[in-house]
Amino acid sequence: MLSFIARRTISALGTLLLASVLVFLAVQALPGDVATRILGKDATPDAVAGLREQLGLDRPAWERYLDWVESALHGDFGTSLVSGRPVATEAVAHLGNSALIALVTVLFAVTGALVLGVLAGLYRDRWADHLISTVSLVGMSIPEFVVATVLVLCFSIALPWFPAVVLYGPDASVGQLLPAVWLPALALATVMAAYIVRMARTSVIDVMASEYVTTARLKGLSTWRVVTRHALPGALLPTLHVIALNVAWLVGGVAVVENVFNYPGIGKLLLTSVQNRDLPVIQAVALISAVVYVVCNLAADLGSMALNPKLRTRGRTR
Repeated sequence: MLSFIARRTISALGTLLLASVLVFLAVQALPGDVATRILGKDATPDAVAGLREQLGLDRPAWERYLDWVESALHGDFGTSLVSGRPVATEAVAHLGNSALIALVTVLFAVTGALVLGVLAGLYRDRWADHLISTVSLVGMSIPEFVVATVLVLCFSIALPWFPAVVLYGPDASVGQLLPAVWLPALALATVMAAYIVRMARTSVIDVMASEYVTTARLKGLSTWRVVTRHALPGALLPTLHVIALNVAWLVGGVAVVENVFNYPGIGKLLLTSVQNRDLPVIQAVALISAVVYVVCNLAADLGSMALNPKLRTRGRTR
């Protein structure tokens, strides 16, 4: 088990290193010049050259990459070119706001999707299965920004129950942001749950047709015990990776939904930074997204190992 964890950790660190290289190269390849963007189009060539030297943009790319990685390992992502504040301070403030949406989304999406997926698998080809499958297919087909727009029309305009946009900044408290969290979370949960429902349904159908479930039924065990003790753990194994990928997808989905609701989260910060060519912020947010993706996949692998005894004993049976 320790060997498995060590291999997965080393693989995750290698993935993060490769991601940092790709993030740096992608940011450097963005069109336009940062110095010109800051000083304006009327700036003189000498002023632009002086600012490029001040920002270190005249140095070779590999030197700037090594300095950036070394500073990032110490929690220093540089200074925002727009606000002049430390990037880490801005990223943490916005990331905390996005984490509030992500927490509500995961609680609703994962819990609801697993329940619906199990019901659809247990009642295969019945009206409950047809209804759940149809709704999940619709959820997979509609982009999250369309769902967000429909929710605004329904619950902010037609029924003014929730605010359509957020008027607070990134330093707002949880109490101030809480009324505006539900619609973005519902929009993300609708799309996210659809994929989990489909995988959970397929997994339950496969597990319920397996030999050990048939043996458990022949022993006279109740349906509830067969499902909870035998079928559900096996059905969760392939579903865990889908859940992990969808949790990682939240980083990208949040960027779109937060822009619709003007929510002061990490996605809104990323879009604003791209518009302003704020390279240090873009690099930091992109690297945070890569970390979230790698951590989610590592957690899914460890969860699979915990649920599957074969993975824990594979090394000892060789």
